[in-house]
Amino acid sequence: MKMGNSLISLLSIFHLLVFWGSSVNAYWPPSPGYWPSSKVSSLNFYKGFRNLWGPQHQRMDQNALTIWLDRTSGSGFKSVKPFRSGYFGANIKLQPGYTAGVITSLYLSNNEAHPGFHDEVDIEFLGTTFGKPYTLQTNVYIRGSGDGKIIGREMKFHLWFDPTKEFHHYAILWSPREIIFFVDDIPIRRYPKKSAYTFPLRPMWLYGSIWDASTWATENGKYKADYKYQPFTAKYTNFKAIGCTAYSSSRCRPISASPYRSGGLSRQQYQAMRWVQAHSMVYNYCKDYKRDHSLTPECRR
Repeated sequence: MKMGNSLISLLSIFHLLVFWGSSVNAYWPPSPGYWPSSKVSSLNFYKGFRNLWGPQHQRMDQNALTIWLDRTSGSGFKSVKPFRSGYFGANIKLQPGYTAGVITSLYLSNNEAHPGFHDEVDIEFLGTTFGKPYTLQTNVYIRGSGDGKIIGREMKFHLWFDPTKEFHHYAILWSPREIIFFVDDIPIRRYPKKSAYTFPLRPMWLYGSIWDASTWATENGKYKADYKYQPFTAKYTNFKAIGCTAYSSSRCRPISASPYRSGGLSRQQYQAMRWVQAHSMVYNYCKDYKRDHSLTPECRR
């Protein structure tokens, strides 16, 4: 009888482990089968970037950059070189707790070169309140569509992990044909070039920043930054920025997002991206029927 009870206990444990494993896999993207970040060497921060603002709110410690926001200032950095295509990423760890109104970002832009008429490709983490997840917002602005007359192209995600627990890799791959957003080498969004009017073609720099966007960041501005929780911090490491600079010859070829030298995503990468968009995407501008999609013709099939 004891042997029978032991066998039943072992079978119960086995079934529990099988159930637990299948449950975890159900809430984790399938493997993309290719890891573009592994093809790009890390860049020393001081060789590739410079402080843009808030130098007193930046600190480098053991190859990790910490930037923070308090009542007096936020902080930002910028790549030394402008690029016309490439792979741009960093490992980022966010602050837990109340971070409403606070934006932590990694993005491409030429707003200083073309003020009021700039291009921008964003990865932004929208701060949150206690018990609610961060929202990762991806966005693309074309020739001033983010300056006053806003034509945003937002896709928002609730990640399948807690981005405050450890570092995760976030990246943008920009080629003349497409823009692909990655989280831990899993493609979460592909923005193809449909026309020259809806795609950034001018050189851009890579930026990172933390700042107060209380007017809109958290639930459309419902919750503001509360400075009793300051400082709000973000940590960056494993910087990657490689590609065709604005000064490269015309023979320079952009890095590929997949095993194919011609670029594009593999079938396995598309499967992983479809999983993320089915399970983690919480907003898609193309499916917002309150929007005027005559301004976003790329939404048309």
